[in-house]
Amino acid sequence: MAFPVALQLYSVRQDADANLYATLKKVKALGYDGVEFAGLYNHKPEEIRDMCADIGLVPISAHVPYQDMVADPEGVLSQYVTIGCKFVVVPYLTEEYRPGTDKFPEVVKNVAAIGAVAKKLGLQLLYHNHDFEFLKIDGKYALDILYDEVSADLLQTELDMCWVNVGGENPSEYLLKYTGRSPVVHLKDFVGEKSKNMYELIGIAKKAEADTQKFEFRPVGYGKQDFPSILEAAKKAGATWVVVEQDKASMDLSPMECAEKSRAYLKSIGN
Repeated sequence: MAFPVALQLYSVRQDADANLYATLKKVKALGYDGVEFAGLYNHKPEEIRDMCADIGLVPISAHVPYQDMVADPEGVLSQYVTIGCKFVVVPYLTEEYRPGTDKFPEVVKNVAAIGAVAKKLGLQLLYHNHDFEFLKIDGKYALDILYDEVSADLLQTELDMCWVNVGGENPSEYLLKYTGRSPVVHLKDFVGEKSKNMYELIGIAKKAEADTQKFEFRPVGYGKQDFPSILEAAKKAGATWVVVEQDKASMDLSPMECAEKSRAYLKSIGN
């Protein structure tokens, strides 16, 4: 079984900001089946829906800021219903909301509430992890606590295979733990080791300190990840889509060239 493959548009965000339609056309030409949004790039939902239909890309999902969904869940999520997304995703928690803070229990409650609104609108809420959710609270990963406390009908997983690895777990084995709850899997490759400032590389802060150079995102297949094993686990776990994401380009390539290498590698191993 070969999975349909989407590209998280955050990977090519400068291109999308400059010309979304041209970017979507290029993504389709590279062999991607769908896209995952991270913003609307100054377009109305109806315009994005029509672009995807015209080009032949499936708007499978969207990363939507947590605080935006808390502030106006129905208003925000309805935009993605219009686009035609099947999934909406909590993509990232800023420091004040992360596990280990006083606000994390509030996050768990809010995620359940957002999931209920999403379900009412015909969407499925997912959670996209980084490595900070692998903090243990009373001996259990915060990520597992989130999935234990919010029911599967309201929240499913979008496990990011890079951050699971950085968090200290084997990506394939951890993915199998969520068999039946993992419809979308993030494929991300990297080299190097965890460093305290590596989040600068995902565009959160302005300047990376020298030690972040120990950690570098790579096109899928050009880092340390075992993707044949990951894809086999995704199949067993019941995934229906895989999504390529590369937060920062590398190897002296442009973001779109990195996306091209990722897609070509996946084709080379039968996906």
